Amino acid sequence: MEHDGTVLDVDEDDIEKANPPSYDRSEDLASLLYLNESSVMHCLRQRYGGNLIHTYAGPNMVVINPLSMPSMYSEKVMNMFKGCRREDSAPHIYSVAQSAYRNLLTTRQDQSIVLLGRSGSGKTTNCQHLVQYLVCIAGSTGKIFSAEKWQAVYTILEAFGSSSTTINTNASHFSHVVSLDFDQAGQVASASIQTMLLEKLRVSRRPEGESTFNVFYYMMVGADSSLRTELHFNHLAENSAFGILPQSKPEDKQRSLQQFTKLQAAMKVLGISSEEQKALWLILGAIYHLGAAGATKDGDEVGRRQFARHEWAQKAAYLLGCTLEELSSSIFKHQAKGLQHSTSFRGPPDEASQGDGLGPKVTALECLEAMASGLYSELFTLVISLINRALKSSQHSLCSLLIVDTPGFQNPRLAHQQRGATFEELCHNYTQERLQTLFHERTFVKELERYKEENIELALDDIESNTSLSVAVIDQASTQATLVRTLARTDEARGLLWLMEEEAVQPGGSEETMLERLFSYYGSAQGENKGANLLLRGEKPHLFLLGHSHGTNWVEYNTQGWLNHAKHNPAAQNAATLLQDSQKKNISALFMGRASGATVLSGSIAGLEGSSQLALRRATSMRKTFTTGVAAVKKKSLCIQVKLQVDALIDMVRRSKVHFVHCLLPKVEAVGGGDYRMAHGESPDSGLMTLDVSLLRAQLRGSKLLDALRIYRQGYPDHMVFSEFRRRFDVLAPHLTKKYGRHYIVTDEKRAVEELLESLELEKSNYHMGLSRVFFRAGILSRLEEQRDFQTRRNISLFQAACRGYLARQAFKKRKIQDLAIRCIQKNIKKNRGVKDWPWWKLFTTVRPLIEVQLTEEQIRGKDEEIQQLKQKLEKVEKERNELRLNSDRLESRITELSAELADERNTGESASQLLETETSERLRLEKDMKDLQVKFDSMKKEMESMEMEVMEARLIRASELSGEVEDDETGGEWRLKYERAIREIEFTKKRLQQELDDKLEVEQQNKRQLERRISDLEADYEESQRNIQQLKKKAQRLTAELQDTKLHLEGQQSRNHDLEKKQRKFDSELSAAQDEVQRERSLREKLAREKDVLTGEVFGLRQQLEDKDLEACAVNLKLEQLEAEVQDLNSQESKDEASLAKVKKQLRDLEAKVKDQEEELDEQAGTIQMLEQGKLRLEMEMERLRQTHSKEIESKDEEVEEIRQSCSKKLKQMEVQLEEEYDEKQKVLKEKRELESNFLSVQDQVRGGDIEVEKRLRKDLKRTKALLADAQIMLDHIKNNAPSKREIAQLKNQLEESEFTCAAAVKARKSMEVEIEDLHVQMEDISKTKQALEEQLSRLQREKNDLQSRMEEDQEDFNELMKKHKAAVAQSAQNLAQISDLQAQLEDALKEKQEIQEKMQALQSQMEFQEQSMVEKFLVSRQEAKCRELETKLEFEKTQVKRLESHLARLKENLEKLTEERDQRSSSEIREKEQNKRLQRQIRDIKEEMAELAKKEAEASRKKHELEMDIESLEAANQSLQADLKLAFKRIGDLQAAIEDEMESDDNEDLINSQGDSNTDSEVEDHVEGVKSWLSKNKGSTKNLSDDGSLKSFSPPSQRRYLFDRSDEEEEEEEKEEGGASLHYPRYRYNTNVKGRDGEDKPYETAS
Repeated sequence: MEHDGTVLDVDEDDIEKANPPSYDRSEDLASLLYLNESSVMHCLRQRYGGNLIHTYAGPNMVVINPLSMPSMYSEKVMNMFKGCRREDSAPHIYSVAQSAYRNLLTTRQDQSIVLLGRSGSGKTTNCQHLVQYLVCIAGSTGKIFSAEKWQAVYTILEAFGSSSTTINTNASHFSHVVSLDFDQAGQVASASIQTMLLEKLRVSRRPEGESTFNVFYYMMVGADSSLRTELHFNHLAENSAFGILPQSKPEDKQRSLQQFTKLQAAMKVLGISSEEQKALWLILGAIYHLGAAGATKDGDEVGRRQFARHEWAQKAAYLLGCTLEELSSSIFKHQAKGLQHSTSFRGPPDEASQGDGLGPKVTALECLEAMASGLYSELFTLVISLINRALKSSQHSLCSLLIVDTPGFQNPRLAHQQRGATFEELCHNYTQERLQTLFHERTFVKELERYKEENIELALDDIESNTSLSVAVIDQASTQATLVRTLARTDEARGLLWLMEEEAVQPGGSEETMLERLFSYYGSAQGENKGANLLLRGEKPHLFLLGHSHGTNWVEYNTQGWLNHAKHNPAAQNAATLLQDSQKKNISALFMGRASGATVLSGSIAGLEGSSQLALRRATSMRKTFTTGVAAVKKKSLCIQVKLQVDALIDMVRRSKVHFVHCLLPKVEAVGGGDYRMAHGESPDSGLMTLDVSLLRAQLRGSKLLDALRIYRQGYPDHMVFSEFRRRFDVLAPHLTKKYGRHYIVTDEKRAVEELLESLELEKSNYHMGLSRVFFRAGILSRLEEQRDFQTRRNISLFQAACRGYLARQAFKKRKIQDLAIRCIQKNIKKNRGVKDWPWWKLFTTVRPLIEVQLTEEQIRGKDEEIQQLKQKLEKVEKERNELRLNSDRLESRITELSAELADERNTGESASQLLETETSERLRLEKDMKDLQVKFDSMKKEMESMEMEVMEARLIRASELSGEVEDDETGGEWRLKYERAIREIEFTKKRLQQELDDKLEVEQQNKRQLERRISDLEADYEESQRNIQQLKKKAQRLTAELQDTKLHLEGQQSRNHDLEKKQRKFDSELSAAQDEVQRERSLREKLAREKDVLTGEVFGLRQQLEDKDLEACAVNLKLEQLEAEVQDLNSQESKDEASLAKVKKQLRDLEAKVKDQEEELDEQAGTIQMLEQGKLRLEMEMERLRQTHSKEIESKDEEVEEIRQSCSKKLKQMEVQLEEEYDEKQKVLKEKRELESNFLSVQDQVRGGDIEVEKRLRKDLKRTKALLADAQIMLDHIKNNAPSKREIAQLKNQLEESEFTCAAAVKARKSMEVEIEDLHVQMEDISKTKQALEEQLSRLQREKNDLQSRMEEDQEDFNELMKKHKAAVAQSAQNLAQISDLQAQLEDALKEKQEIQEKMQALQSQMEFQEQSMVEKFLVSRQEAKCRELETKLEFEKTQVKRLESHLARLKENLEKLTEERDQRSSSEIREKEQNKRLQRQIRDIKEEMAELAKKEAEASRKKHELEMDIESLEAANQSLQADLKLAFKRIGDLQAAIEDEMESDDNEDLINSQGDSNTDSEVEDHVEGVKSWLSKNKGSTKNLSDDGSLKSFSPPSQRRYLFDRSDEEEEEEEKEEGGASLHYPRYRYNTNVKGRDGEDKPYETAS
């Protein structure tokens, strides 16, 4: 060992792999490289030594209770965790609260935080920190929930529910649930506290060395003088039956005084009035005085139960507000009756009191203790109600967060106490076991079931799947829910709580019997092996051992007096009645108000009041737990109430998302819940040595944290539904977002998620696809969340930028509008300055406000009246609304209460019916068994009677034989001898058989001893094999864990390799790009180096040329000097040639100046040539690069254009084919249309011609009929005077037949017209069908046209890009051409200068010849000739340069021509495509025009059809009128015939008299007949052309469309005059209608008859 140098031998199997030192203080135990018990212990010890008490354990939190108060719970630390994710925050109790709060806001699901651990591990303190963080961070509406208020709540709970124990100086003795309800905004809307499992018996009875509740000590020390006087605390009792004695140490008194002041301030903060506080102090004082009063023992002389000291009892009665007699009767009287009722369920009371003296005899002290515990229970429930009153709110809440705090595991042996655990400690341990079972269910069972449902296979063989068996030992119920235990002991296993209930009501029941039954159900055969069973016998009969936390925490329980917990004591029940009937108003008012509401559920769970929806839902859930099934009958049982309370708690927590916090106890030492203190002389780093390793290891094993970490590491703890995952993370793959969208369900969600995961490039081992959801390894989902947050922030930034740009533009527009408004205002001000001095303007500005003031005053008065009316209405509505709200709240609360009561009653009835059915079935079974037994009994009785008869007969035979032997003895001894011999043989046989039996017995004993030795050897071998198996199992588990760790490490390495491969691929791509860039740079550098070498060579050549030129210039200067000297000599020698010499000198000077100028020009040209060379090289390089890029682009674009051309050509061919087909169809349709039109026109002409002919014929008939009628009238008048002839009658009959024939012809024509109209209808339907087909083809063509246009636009865009590049290349080439043109211009200038120089040279040569002729030396001429030759060489060099530039220019021109050709090709293809598009548009336009023509023709046809229908209707009307006229004519003709026949019978004398006027008469008759016929035809024609709507229409020309068949009165009078004046006049029938004439005006149409 390192600290003392000792050597420790360790078994190889006990050695586990260690993690690297970097994992010593790992924040998450799941991130350890090697996960084993030793590494976890080492990590926790290292962190605890560094004052890091919080550690993540996968999804859970581990907290080791510190021995000192660390500064990690300040408000600054709270703000550090605000809004953080769990992955981004350090392990802390605040991170658990933040994670639960974050989940509550995101999922809108109820959350709960469950604190697990032993007593003294800091659960209550962590609960306070959780509540303070949530209230501080979430806040509340109106700040009604503050940290100060919650601190006051926990101050009160600590005073009334905590006390000092040997392990914890401030241990809680009740379980409570803090419920925080949140609204839509995430703020705390309301809160409440529910308490259960209060140790109320601690008031009167508690283990040795422990104190009662803290509030008693606070009150006895901290009460002021007035309160002490009122409570009668001026003189405290020296002893108390409850052990409540004042504190003796000064420091304890000082601390109690401070705590009482703090308690009063907390009550004031929570709104508890002074009267309510006084009521609490009175009840506490009464409990204290009851303990001081004490009770008599049962063996007193008095012989009855009563107070031992009545003066203290009188004080208690005074404080409770009742008399001493009432108090005494409530405590001591009616006990026997009440207990008799509870024990006489199965038998009478005298039977219950018989037996071994263990009947339900209750002592006076027990009655007093029951009253004290009942009073304190009512008091505690009242305190919880007052706290909830201060916390409740009527605001609407959406979801809630529950924090569960229980006392934790209790083990007196852990504190080195030599006592057994009590029943209350068993209840707390049972609660912790149930919470551990919930943790096991959520961590293991649910996960494995989910994997099985989703077809995910995981190798988790080393993880236990069963929960702790100690829960079944306590609360396992029987299958038949019987009320009490039957007298016959059944083999059906039941838990301890059920056995206590049965033994309490069983006559003669005791704790020993209860334990025997418990061991018979759950005990082991040997009773010594702890590993095989969790229930063992203790050293004494009333002790037993129970292994909690999977056998890691063995607790010894003492069952003495446990059955009293299962018995109802009326004194405890009378406590509530005593408080409600108190004479003190403050006490009775509090408890009467509490009695009216359902604040306590079956006397068990307190704090169920609340007006919010979630509080009512929680209360309903708990009531349902107490009223379902067996609970409806057993809810009055004191033992079963423990199970029901825990069931309600677990059911409430199970409905939410649970977060577990494991609180660990570092060592066995009294640790204060609120007083952290350091050990003497220890630094924080010395915490490593203060940890109890064995205790910490047992807690880790009991909580199954290692198994939870393994399933967390090996499994897939994070999972999401496919659709939810896709909607949440598709922001990381925008291309999939465009494909699937975000606001609808994809048909194949699994495939969409697979594509999303592939695009995210996740390692395959990091996720698994289930049937309905996707599963992830630990940490993968958080990584995706980080990526999503980053992408979301980026998108929001872009959105903000767009919004700000939009706002800036809007602001700019606003500024422009403001500028315009300012200019307008300035303009108006200028105008105002011009008119302000006008008198009319002054008058206007003075009068107008007065008018407006009067108007505004009237409006204001009206508005005020409206406001007052609206205020009155608003107040009335508010009042009604408040009343309705109060009524609705009251009715809702009443409905919830009634529904809860109804559910309770219903459940109770169902449970009773179930029990009745079970009892009935049991009774029937027992009756059947009884019948069977009765039958067996009868048969056995008959057999016994027969055997008795046989025995009697045998006895009689034996007696007769003996009597016969006696008689024989008297006669002889033969039979006696035989008898004696037989007796001797029998004795010998007995001895021999006995000897053989002894020998066999001895052999069997030897065999038995051998078998026992063999069995013992086998048992030893079995134990050895079991030990080996256990060691092998441990080794296998260790190896499996190491293998799993290695697998996880391998998966981590694979994922890391995957990431590295991704990075490597990215790096390779970047490297290849960089290498390509380097290669390109290298090639450019080499090219530049080559060009540099060429340029350096050219520069060297130019320098040499320059040096040569300098030498030549020096030589020329020397020659000039010589020439000057010669000239001087010549001047001196020959003065006669002065004039010529002066001229020559002048020429020489000119030549020298020109030479200097030429040298300067040559230098400039050399510099320009060098610059041109450099520019040329740059241009060549740029052109080469542009040529390459342009060629590549042209090739790619050519390919694209070729593809597009091919696709377009294909589509154009298809379009042409379709257009041809459509054109053929169109031609067919047009042909059919023309045929239909021709048919229609022919039919129309036929109809029109037929109409005209029929009209003419009818008109003639009408005229003829009218004439006939007129003539008939005339003839009737005439016949009266003259007898008619038979010939006239025959003519009238003929005319009548003709009119009938014409009517039949008109009917036949009408039928033919109807047939033709039907044919026209059919043709019109065909035309409409063809029109629809053409419209569909047109729409299809339109769509294809749109597609072509879109593709043409795309091609146009590509072509535009190509044109842009082409234009850029052309511009570059234009620049190059410009440069070349500049160079050409320079060359031309150089050539011009060359020509000038040549001309000068010629002039100089001529001068030189002249000089030679003038006796000048030849030396100067030779020098000039050399200079000319140099100039010629330079000229040739420039020519070569020009040729090279010309070749370069030619190449550029060729490139330009190629580019122009390509451009022309592109433009021609574009023109062709445009022409094709125009052709298609023309075709579409033609089709549209044809469709429009078809539509017009269809409208025309429909119009004509309508006109035909109108004509037909008019013909029908005319036909009807004609038929009526014909009937009238027939009638008149019949009358006329009858008159004619009457007249013909007259005498013939009149014929002879009138024979002279026959000729005149015949002519007149004929005239009359013709008149009648004309009238008839006229009438027919007029009635035929009348239509229903009063308009007369026809297909005749406009000149024939107006028919006026009216005869005026003058014409009729003239006709009458012409016809000789007829004496008869018929009535006129006028048909007044409107006929459209030629000019379109409506004119009256009248027919008179």
